[in-house]
Amino acid sequence: MNEQLEHPFNPIVFKDTEVLILGSFPSIKSFENNFYYAHPRNQFWKILHAVTHYPVNNRDQKIWLLKEAKFGLWDMIKACSRENSLDSSLEDEEVNDLDTFLEANPSIIKLAFTGKKAEALFKTHFAHLEIETVYLPSPSSAYAKMKIEDKVKIYKEQL
Repeated sequence: MNEQLEHPFNPIVFKDTEVLILGSFPSIKSFENNFYYAHPRNQFWKILHAVTHYPVNNRDQKIWLLKEAKFGLWDMIKACSRENSLDSSLEDEEVNDLDTFLEANPSIIKLAFTGKKAEALFKTHFAHLEIETVYLPSPSSAYAKMKIEDKVKIYKEQL
């Protein structure tokens, strides 16, 4: 049995955040780097750079991009056990309290899920929430069915 892991960092949200981007749970590389989407092959920051044209060369620039674009970042899972960074290995998931979070952040008008796991957890636990939701293709390099250009197009349309 794998040990239960707690989510290692806080959500990134601002008083005027409009779109909360939700992943499932940080990768092992994200744990090591203590930041969202930190695996060097993950396409998340490249995609957001292509969508916004803001630089993403370091943590401060990434946070600035989120603030300027009125995006927030968080994950659906508060704690879980796993063998690796793939969503398919996540077990014993404990979800974050999205109800309370959205009440505390009333400027958020849309949720965007960066993968099927995050979307499925929302539908299972928070289907009662009346808020716009959109699905974004996974930015993981493991999701190779779609080229980055196609992911960028969808992110531009949905965010």
